[in-house]
Amino acid sequence: MIRTLVVDDDFRVAELHAAYVRRVTGFGVAGIAHSGTEALEQVDFLRPDLVLLDFYLPDFSGLEVLQRLRDDDHPSVDVIAITAARDVDSLQAAMRRGVIHYLIKPFRLAAFEEKLTTYAAARARIARLSEADQTEVDRIFGTLRASGRDALPKGLSDTTLELIVGALKRADSGLAAAAIADAAGVSRVTARRYLDHLCRLGTAEVTMRYGGPGRPEHRYRLLKGA
Repeated sequence: MIRTLVVDDDFRVAELHAAYVRRVTGFGVAGIAHSGTEALEQVDFLRPDLVLLDFYLPDFSGLEVLQRLRDDDHPSVDVIAITAARDVDSLQAAMRRGVIHYLIKPFRLAAFEEKLTTYAAARARIARLSEADQTEVDRIFGTLRASGRDALPKGLSDTTLELIVGALKRADSGLAAAAIADAAGVSRVTARRYLDHLCRLGTAEVTMRYGGPGRPEHRYRLLKGA
C-alpha cells in the first residue's frame, strides 16, 4: 500500500483528491493537510510514501514546501505537484527540485489514476532491483519527469509512453503486447493504444509471428534510431 498525504488549502478539493486516492488500487490516504506548515508536520509524523502537493497554500507556496522537504531534516518522500496550467515557471522549478510528476488542474479521475498507476509501476520496478543502482533509479524516475515530447493524442500521457518505450528497448527481437504491458505495469488495452501510436509515428513496427496453432501473434519492436 502506497501511503499518500494529500495537501490542498481547499477543504472540498482535498477531500475530493483523497477520495480519488482511495479509488486507485494499491494506494491509501495517510492524511490530509491544508497548509505548508501542516504538510511538513504531517510528513514528519506520518512518514508517507507520496505527497500530492498543491502549489497554492495559505502560509507559503508548495515550492517552498518542496524546498524544505529537500533541504531540512525531513523523511524522504516522493512528491507529485498539483498546479494550474498557467503556472509554467513554478512547474519547471518544481521539476528541478525533484518532483516525480505533476497534475494540471482541473483533472478527472482517469488522468489522476493514470499518473498514480504510472508512479506505482516505476516504484515497483525500483523495488525489484536486486541491488540499489543509482543510475537505474535515476533513469526510471527520469521517465516520469520527461515532458519534452510533442503533444500526444488525447488520452495518452508522456510518462506511460516512456514506460512503453523502455520496455521495447529491452527487447531487440520484439515483444507481444501482453509482455510489453506486463513490463510497463499497464493493462494490455493501454499498451496497445501506445504501441499503435508509436507505429503510426514510425518509431516502432509490428510484425506477425506464425508457427503455432490459432491466430498469429503480433510482435512490436522499436526501429533503429528511435
